[in-house]
Amino acid sequence: MGCFSCMRPRRKDVRDYEEDMTPRYTGSSGGKKKENSVRTKGKEGNVARSFQFKELAMATQNFRDANLIGEGGFGSVYKGRLESGLIVAVKQLNHEGLQGNQEFIVEVLMLSLLHHTNLVNLIGYCADGDQRLLVYEYMPMGSLENHLFDIKSGQEPLSWSIRLKIAVGAAHGLEYLHCKANPPVIYRDLKSSNILLDSDFNAKLSDFGLAKLGPVGDNTHVSTRVMGTYGYCAPEYAMSGKLTLKSDIYSFGVVMLELITGRRAIDTTKKPGEQNLVAWVSFYNL
Repeated sequence: MGCFSCMRPRRKDVRDYEEDMTPRYTGSSGGKKKENSVRTKGKEGNVARSFQFKELAMATQNFRDANLIGEGGFGSVYKGRLESGLIVAVKQLNHEGLQGNQEFIVEVLMLSLLHHTNLVNLIGYCADGDQRLLVYEYMPMGSLENHLFDIKSGQEPLSWSIRLKIAVGAAHGLEYLHCKANPPVIYRDLKSSNILLDSDFNAKLSDFGLAKLGPVGDNTHVSTRVMGTYGYCAPEYAMSGKLTLKSDIYSFGVVMLELITGRRAIDTTKKPGEQNLVAWVSFYNL
């Protein structure tokens, strides 16, 4: 598949913003007080709010299991209610998980600078001691994955019109990252579990911890260690470490196949030859 056509703006590195993420200290040298504040602003002027850990513990009823709504490489996600009454999703870093502080910083930076209808809205974050938490708008319909696979008894499958609506929404989110963001951003982790749905099944891309600034000017790619999710990762990127905007387009194609077939990108319960969705579709020329 080809990439969305777009003009490449001048590149500016995330490092230009990292000093705004550095904790600042106030008070005397004998009693330094750490101030966690993100001063980066997106195009709409939104500023990520800094939360204290106790605020988020209260919002999630001390991270009760009953409030658990998801789990991933970063950690667990809980439904919560802020003191203002706003319903939010709170993602808590698992210190033994696959992602860590670097991904946390990238996520806060990216979603503080990027704002679009089809990107999940970052409300704030917590960097209190060794605690790392992210606070997002709550997406009541969960992820696309929840509606495609392992459908519960009595649960209606997604209609074709809703599937198309979700695909278009995800495509608009990618188009914004690739064509409107300055510099362009490579999402690098597009998959059905990272496409969240609001009450009207509008799609929003989430989880930007692996996002990377894309190539500009005469550069054709960004060289980086291979990251992403098996089954969604573009083979040329997996083999060479050369990351391009087309890497996201490949992942989008895999999600499209999931939407059409109702099968997972990788499903080890299938018989050999059918476990990899792309290979299965290619073999049968579907």
